Amino acid sequence: MSNGLFVDLEWLPRTPDDFTAQCRHAINSEDVAARLRMLASYSMDENQLNRLAKVLGQARELGKALTPLIPIRLGIIGNATTQFIVPALEATAVRYGFNLEVIEANFDQAMQEALSPDSAINRARPDLVLIAIDHHGLALQSSPGDAAAAVETVNAAREKIDSIREGIKKNCNAVCIVQTLPRPVETEFGSFDAVLAGTQRRLIEAFNRSLAESVHGTEDLLLDVAGIAETVGLADWHDTTLWNMAKLPFANVFLPLYAEYVCRLVAAKRGRSRRCLILDLDNTVWGGVIGDDGLEGIVVGQGNATGEAHLDVQRTALALRRRGVVLAVSSKNDDDVARLPFQKHPEMLLREEHIVVFQANWNDKATNIRAIAQELSLGLDAMVFLDDNPAERKLVREMLPQVAVPELPENPALYARTLLAAGYFCACTFSDEDRNRAQFYGDNARRVALQKQTGDLSSYLESLEMVMTTQPFDSVGRSRITQLINKSNQFNLTTRRYTEAEVESIENDPHCFHLQVRLADTFGDNGMISALVCRQTGSDWDITTWLMSCRVLGRKVENAVLNEVMLAASERGIRRIIGTYIPTERNKLVEDHYAKLGFTEIERLPDGTTRWSMHVNSEAQPPLPIKVIRLGFEKSRLAA
Repeated sequence: MSNGLFVDLEWLPRTPDDFTAQCRHAINSEDVAARLRMLASYSMDENQLNRLAKVLGQARELGKALTPLIPIRLGIIGNATTQFIVPALEATAVRYGFNLEVIEANFDQAMQEALSPDSAINRARPDLVLIAIDHHGLALQSSPGDAAAAVETVNAAREKIDSIREGIKKNCNAVCIVQTLPRPVETEFGSFDAVLAGTQRRLIEAFNRSLAESVHGTEDLLLDVAGIAETVGLADWHDTTLWNMAKLPFANVFLPLYAEYVCRLVAAKRGRSRRCLILDLDNTVWGGVIGDDGLEGIVVGQGNATGEAHLDVQRTALALRRRGVVLAVSSKNDDDVARLPFQKHPEMLLREEHIVVFQANWNDKATNIRAIAQELSLGLDAMVFLDDNPAERKLVREMLPQVAVPELPENPALYARTLLAAGYFCACTFSDEDRNRAQFYGDNARRVALQKQTGDLSSYLESLEMVMTTQPFDSVGRSRITQLINKSNQFNLTTRRYTEAEVESIENDPHCFHLQVRLADTFGDNGMISALVCRQTGSDWDITTWLMSCRVLGRKVENAVLNEVMLAASERGIRRIIGTYIPTERNKLVEDHYAKLGFTEIERLPDGTTRWSMHVNSEAQPPLPIKVIRLGFEKSRLAA
């Protein structure tokens, strides 16, 4: 296969012939942000990226409203020319829903910019800083056969990167994005470079391993540029003429790909990775049409090129499921016919138990995808839809632009590769709760089935035998709390984001009350499902952060959490609880949250932000079908 998939980002739709004209008209449209987001959804080359970035810049200068694009500031420091990267990053970020402002350091001034408190980068207080240093910027001088010297060389290079990271942390407290190093094409000893200690190849490999280990477990992010370069080919990535002439770190044909990788990493950090893969069936999961060809006529399995291609799709789906991606089906078929291969075909890897929501009917795919999102309590922007049919892809893109719909080539052997190349499920952390997410949603589907059987909501909630465990933030839960805060968008009253260091600061702040909440029931452990932070001002507690997993909607959990806040507030002499709702593109679900809980509205701002109050009442609250266990506090109690 050629590099076209990666060079041209072929999972994205082609840019229309009138792309330039559409860019010109976008600045005068009533909804500039929506037009920019639509234009950014295409596969753009360097010139088109520059054109879109220029329109974005004009919109900023004219004071155009760019909501719901989320503002983010990114600093870039490095040893190479980065000017041409800036517009590519800003235009690509729009695809991910960001209004990205890039602050560029002076050429080859990485250390100075990081360590000086009044440098341009540190004064700008960016959210993230991209440390774009390649092998030219590190003293990785080879020492063939000298293992001790090799260790010293790698350590010195690591110390330089560590010093830059420490300077940034100290002076502007930004998250750092550090890059692995693509090795040069040229060798000293040929294949023996991979064996002999001290060669540049071995030095770079050791440096990259060391860098990955240093980032793991921290808030900083690793951008695997070495992996990108190896994917497209080192000889193509390194353009020695461009480096010698202009100090460009890689061939400019790869600029869209580089910007895409940076932006998808930022999106993952901000909780915007996809969580659900929705599969079409006929000619996607298997070859042929089950309704026409029957069980014996569909093509899937070993010994046949087409069958093995579709088996790769299934294998990829299962691998994604193992890391927590939820699987669903949307197929135009009779339900019993569509399920036959899952139940009876001996070559199928996917089985019914792997699919959380199975939608096989004659509705259009957009309608089915909406139903899947509703049943999973996930936003449409958490969905990826894989379908071989270009007409179905076009329909879903037009009706549900929030859903990611990769373009697929004619050859099914490339379906799985295209899906993974698109990076929809890019991650920067991985926890046991991530691993178990698919199981969580499977358990939730069984809860929904039980509710339908029970009919009466009170009886259903009682039958779940829910146990809620609350405790203050702590070091054990800190990483998961941070992840939950940064990933939760729908049931999130303020969508304020915190770094892990800021969560630790909240733990140690005597003026903050904080809760991490877990929930278990008769179907299993839901894991951590809520986090809440109150900040004390006089005799008031201001709820600055309250978020919950949408998996537990409609189960009175928010009432139980409020009861815990009220009990704690009463014990501490607090007289009033203040709640704030800050509207975003994605949290309309909770605009009436405080009203439903009995709060009184006390302020409404022009941007839609509302503030609510409730007086603390130490009297017993109405009974709830949830047993509450309090850890790290003085009491345990039963709210039932």
